[in-house]
Amino acid sequence: MTSGVYIHVPFCKSRCSYCDFATDVYRGRGAVDRYVNALVKEISDPNSEFPNPTSQIETLYFGGGTPSLLSPRQLESIVSAVSDRFALADDLELTLEMNPATVTPEKLRAYRSIGVNRASFGVQTFNNRDLKLLARGHDATDARLTYIHLREAGFENVSFDLIAGLPGQSIDDWQTNLEEAVALAPEHLSLYLLEIHEGTPLAEQLRSQRRPVPDEDVAAEMYELMLEMTASAGLDQYEISNFARSGFESRHNSKYWTLDPVFGFGVSAHSFDGRERYSNERDTNLYVNAIESGASAVVAREPAELRSEFVFLGLRMMRGVDFAEYERRFGEDLRVRNGEGIDRLSSLGLIVADERRMKLTRRGALLSNEVFAEFL
Repeated sequence: MTSGVYIHVPFCKSRCSYCDFATDVYRGRGAVDRYVNALVKEISDPNSEFPNPTSQIETLYFGGGTPSLLSPRQLESIVSAVSDRFALADDLELTLEMNPATVTPEKLRAYRSIGVNRASFGVQTFNNRDLKLLARGHDATDARLTYIHLREAGFENVSFDLIAGLPGQSIDDWQTNLEEAVALAPEHLSLYLLEIHEGTPLAEQLRSQRRPVPDEDVAAEMYELMLEMTASAGLDQYEISNFARSGFESRHNSKYWTLDPVFGFGVSAHSFDGRERYSNERDTNLYVNAIESGASAVVAREPAELRSEFVFLGLRMMRGVDFAEYERRFGEDLRVRNGEGIDRLSSLGLIVADERRMKLTRRGALLSNEVFAEFL
């Protein structure tokens, strides 16, 4: 079993209208320096809440927020701290999330020299009207230029995100997004159906009817369209929302779905050591104050529900859940434990099951929450 490390960088130039992640508005290098120093101290602490992993770290992922607001010097200090604390694999996958218009060709070359070998950047849409709706802070031209600059800087593993089901978004709008995405020929695409989170500006806009509520039937059509167009472009669906050329699946994100340990650092970071889950303070100031005072930033810890997590996380992946692997891990037959539920979901056309494994159908992927609920 291999492990991963996740680093959370909360800073953004502005807050997107749909976002409910732990983020803070970027207010200059001084505040970021203080945060980076706290991160390095947390990573380096030998008495942290979780033990050192016994296996190598195979993936290192910087998420946010907007990690591309880090200067190369700041990024290098964090990577160095991780390298000092953990044994890193020779073929480490080092991913940095980026937002268009936050990087320059020089900055990308510096990131690449530090060891960043996978770029994940948030396009969300190539429609400038929808980008304004989302308050993304960039336009479609910025996204196209970022992609070009990534290639020029030597990035050979590029992923970007798109969101379907935006208020007022038509099937034609979504098709145009997909056509431009596959024409760029990235190694990986993450294609999500919009989720509305309470407390976000977009949720308030929908509640007050300033924006039209997204149509679920149209969103279902969009999902079908993205399956067809990604397959035609040679991108294999390996998870409900993720598509990749062979060999370019996100090794880091796959760890969450296969229950490999992932150790998280930074504000709101979550960790899993194979048995328990830990989560850090969500407020940036409280996190930094805790670390600077020598206290732990962990605010919650609980045993993982391994049986149910193995099933519903496994079902997110297109290969599905292996019955023999479940029995090897937990000493029981899943078909005995949840036989009635498996039969019901099969009869509804939400899963297919044979002697070896069960998998979501296309319809099941659209109604995945109903499927997952059967195993909680």
